[in-house]
Amino acid sequence: MNAIISASELASDLAGENPPVLLDIRWQLSTAKAAGEPPFDGRAEYAAGHIPGAVFVDLDADLAGAAGPGGRHPLPDVERFGAVMRAAGVSADRPVVVYDGGQGWAAARAWWLLRWTGHPEVRVLDGGLAAWTGELESGEVTAPVAGTFTPVPESVGRVDADGAAALARSGLLLDARAAERYRGDVEPIDRVGGHIPGAVSAPTTENVAADGRFLPADELAARFKSLGASGTSEVGVYCGSGVSGAHQVLALAVAGVPATLYVGSWSEWSSDPERPVATGPDPQ
Repeated sequence: MNAIISASELASDLAGENPPVLLDIRWQLSTAKAAGEPPFDGRAEYAAGHIPGAVFVDLDADLAGAAGPGGRHPLPDVERFGAVMRAAGVSADRPVVVYDGGQGWAAARAWWLLRWTGHPEVRVLDGGLAAWTGELESGEVTAPVAGTFTPVPESVGRVDADGAAALARSGLLLDARAAERYRGDVEPIDRVGGHIPGAVSAPTTENVAADGRFLPADELAARFKSLGASGTSEVGVYCGSGVSGAHQVLALAVAGVPATLYVGSWSEWSSDPERPVATGPDPQ
């Protein structure tokens, strides 16, 4: 099953016999507080207009635990995550489509969590809400019929800090952040700039076209091959806090390359002054 779905395919599926559950994950990483601006309000954006039938899910509250030593967006409590998904109408025998405002990062985080906890059929709307040409509805959607999804975390699909360090040595560890943060030129959020020694810079923004849609699968496969994804070694991804990294894992899935996610990512790694930090354009 393809990990992404086009807007036209979604419209067709919504009119079918077993329409997907739609989850709206409007979110963005914001520096508004530092700039003295009001923070981004995903729920307000959702209420102003969303794909008919979509249910809003809050990334910070529902798809992550409290920020702390485990990073800015650690894994959520699995039981609570399951309850949120059931309240949104999610069941294992019904497909799910997730979307956000267009960047794709937040939707990819929801996609990764659902896949990691055992849902068999989850896709991301390619290009997000910006790609949708159908009607929108406003206000809060009527509470859907509760679903039956019970999350069962898998033993594969993610790594911790030690696992990420091991991947950087023996496999391929991709850093999905902007190149300037990888090099350590700037660090607007976390304690220190730089990257995990041995990690390869691979900004996830380079996986999409100007309209926010993913590049064709063959182009993505060629890109990841040029970065060292040989098909024989394990591939891992990290970012700032496990959100844009999920988008990179999604891009790898589109390219046919399985990958694991270091959920704590740089926000966890850099919080411990004992962990090594590399700077500059080279992995080491």
